[in-house]
Amino acid sequence: MPSVENQLHALQKAIRHQLDVPLDALCVMPTSGLAHDHVTIEGTDWLLRVPRQSQMRLNAAENLTYQKTCFDRMSASGHTPECRLFIPPSDELPMGALLVRRIHGEVLQLPRQLELAAEALAAIHALPLPEHSQRAPLIDQSDPMADTLTEVLTQADYLPQAQLPTDTVKMIEEEIAAAKKDVAQLAVSPIALVSFDAHPGNFIVEQDTQRAYLVDLEKGRYGGAGFDLAHASLYTSTTWDTATYAELSSDDIQNFYAAWSDAMPPALSAQWQLYLLPMRRLMWLWSITWCAKWQVESNQQLKASKNIIANAEDWSAENTDDALIEHVRNRVIHYLEPATVERVRADWAG
Repeated sequence: MPSVENQLHALQKAIRHQLDVPLDALCVMPTSGLAHDHVTIEGTDWLLRVPRQSQMRLNAAENLTYQKTCFDRMSASGHTPECRLFIPPSDELPMGALLVRRIHGEVLQLPRQLELAAEALAAIHALPLPEHSQRAPLIDQSDPMADTLTEVLTQADYLPQAQLPTDTVKMIEEEIAAAKKDVAQLAVSPIALVSFDAHPGNFIVEQDTQRAYLVDLEKGRYGGAGFDLAHASLYTSTTWDTATYAELSSDDIQNFYAAWSDAMPPALSAQWQLYLLPMRRLMWLWSITWCAKWQVESNQQLKASKNIIANAEDWSAENTDDALIEHVRNRVIHYLEPATVERVRADWAG
């Protein structure tokens, strides 16, 4: 991989026709996620989003195009940043980059600002849907619950290799069985444009307007609105990021869902009510089986450079900051403990 200095030179060159700034105006932000670096451009309202990998197993060009489309489609909500420039992958920037508006503010404070996240998600979920032929390259789920269950089952193949406690595996298998019943018994849910990565650490509250912006948009799809609501409020989400760490009460969660319903057009809100709790279970299953997958795959050796670009998902320590890897590892271990699994299941017990 090119050195940080070489990448900064390449980024400066790539944005010159948009922003003519000196090299020292580009500042790499502290690493806070697995998939990207962020480079601020001092003296401007813009930053560079530089992928390190694709968590959707896309190659570099596909990954960047997918992300650009997410930004473009969701910007009409008024709660996501504008994307100004697509910088294609190159030798100097193997994964390319996007120039996006920088939201000046602070991360979401839980539970006090959960309502702001609910309003942001409602604005995205209420966007008009394009015709099916116009939805590519974003994932377009014909049956959000059934399709997401298929993803869960694929990730669940990693459970035996993850060497988990017997009680953890038993409870996950029970919840998968319950999710299968939900899918079999419920009619196909409505469709909305969703983030599918709405955990609290991905929201910034703008200082001047106190509006919440969802700033990490790499996994957007046409699917279930309930997945976003779950991802924003599950224990496995609210305790993931140290900056937004919170253990929500039942009242906190109920108030969050109510705020989302109030912010949605009434007819749309009514269509979703039957699906919100089943999607909460499914989103947790997706997250917990992802944890098992991460635990297995993160220990693999760094792939050959040509394979990183061809299939740009790489969780190895060589590709990510050691402290971040250790943080993720500790969270994954905690979420896979029987007591944590039992705690999360209480959300929908009975």
